[in-house]
Amino acid sequence: MLNDPRSHGLWEKTAPLPPATAPLSGNVTADVVIVGGGFTGLSSALHLAETGTKVVLLEAVEIGFGGAGRNVGLINGGMWVMPNDIPGVLGPVHGERALELLGGAPLLVRELVERHRIDCEIQTNGTLHLAVGNEGLAEIKERHRQWAARGAPVQLLSAEETASRVGSSAYAGALFDPRAGTIQPLAYVRGLARAAVNAGVTLHTGSAVVGTERDGSGWKVRTANGAVSAKWIIVATDAYSTGPWEKVRTEQVHLPYFNFATVPLGDNIRKSILPNCEGCWDTKEILSSFRMDKAGRLIFGSVGALRNTGYAIHRAWAKRSLKRLFPQLGDIEFECAWYGKIGMTDDAVPRFHKFAENVVGFSGYNGRGIAPGTAFGKVLANHVLGGISEEDLPLPLTEPRDQSFRAVREAYYEAGAQIAHFATARF
Repeated sequence: MLNDPRSHGLWEKTAPLPPATAPLSGNVTADVVIVGGGFTGLSSALHLAETGTKVVLLEAVEIGFGGAGRNVGLINGGMWVMPNDIPGVLGPVHGERALELLGGAPLLVRELVERHRIDCEIQTNGTLHLAVGNEGLAEIKERHRQWAARGAPVQLLSAEETASRVGSSAYAGALFDPRAGTIQPLAYVRGLARAAVNAGVTLHTGSAVVGTERDGSGWKVRTANGAVSAKWIIVATDAYSTGPWEKVRTEQVHLPYFNFATVPLGDNIRKSILPNCEGCWDTKEILSSFRMDKAGRLIFGSVGALRNTGYAIHRAWAKRSLKRLFPQLGDIEFECAWYGKIGMTDDAVPRFHKFAENVVGFSGYNGRGIAPGTAFGKVLANHVLGGISEEDLPLPLTEPRDQSFRAVREAYYEAGAQIAHFATARF
C-alpha cells in the first residue's frame, strides 16, 4: 500500500482484492458513521447493516491499512495479561465479562468466515504458546491453571509433545488453545468489507476525518471533500488514530513488530515443521512468533522496525534464529518482509471511551486485534442499537490519558530490539 512493500508484505501479495471504493464526495446522511476500516470498524458495520441500519464507513487510507493488514495473523483468545489479573485491572464485574467475551472471540471469527465465505486461509487447529526454559514453563503452567479453572479447553503439552508439533526441540513445553488458529489478516478484513458492502454499508477510502460538529440532535463528520450526518459515531481507528481522535493514539505506546516470510518450503521440509499449522509465539520478553501460510511459507516475526539499520539487523537475526530452531531449513531465503505498530496501553488491556454523546469506541488491543477487534465491533453494534447498555458493556468507561515519555519509550523499544537482535542467537 502507498507503494511501500514493507507495510503489508506477503498479505498484500496474496490477499483477494478489496471491494471497489472511492473517497467521500458531497454531503450524505446515515444512522451511524464509522471511522476506521479495520476489524472493529468493519465488524460493527456488518452487524449494524444486517439489522437494516444505514451505515457509512470512512477510512483514511485503504481497508486494512493499519494493524489489521500488517499483523502476524494469530486468532487468539484473551489478552497478554494473565486471566486472573484482568478482574484486578478492570474490576471484578467488567473483568469477568471481558474474559468471557475474549475467550469466545476466536469462535466468532470462525463463524463470520464460514457464514460469509471469506477466502482468508483460516486454520482452526489452534495455537501454541511456547515455553522458553524453566521460567517460561512456569508461566504457561500458570496460564493453563487459570484458564482451565474458567472452563477453557486449553491443554498443557510436554517438551516431547511440543517438539512433535513444532518440529523443534527448543521449547520446554507449550500451552495449546484449540479455540484459536491463524488467518490471512488482510484477506479477512477485506472479506469483512465485502460482506459489509453486500449487507448495505457504504465504504469510503481515502477519506480521513478532519473534524466533527453537532448537527441538530446528531453529528456531522467532515472529510476534505464531504461530510456525513448521523446520530452516532463509532471511532475504530485505534493505534493509527489521527485527527479528532488522536488522543486514542497518544494513550498508547507504539511497539514495532516485523515479519519475514520464507519462500514456499519443499514438501519434505514442510512436513517436518508445524505439520498441523498451529500458530506459535514464545514466552521471551522480546518474543518471537511463527506460523505457516497456505502455500507453505514460514512466517517468522519479532519486535522491531524494518527501517534504517533495523532491516539488515532483524533480517540477519531472523535467519540465525530459524537456522537454530529448524536446522533442516538451511540458508532459507525470504520472499517478503513487512512491519507495523502495536498500540500498547499502560496496563495492557483495552479501553472503552465515550468521547461525547453518541460518540464511542473500543481501542488498545495490545497486539490482540483479530478476535478481540471482531468481538468488540459486534458489541459496539449492539450498544448503538440499544441491545446493551453502557453499564453492561464488557469494559468500564474510561477517559483517554496520555502515556508519559511516550516518544522516548517508543525510540527505546525500536533501538533496544535492534541491540538485542544484533547480540543474540549469533553463531
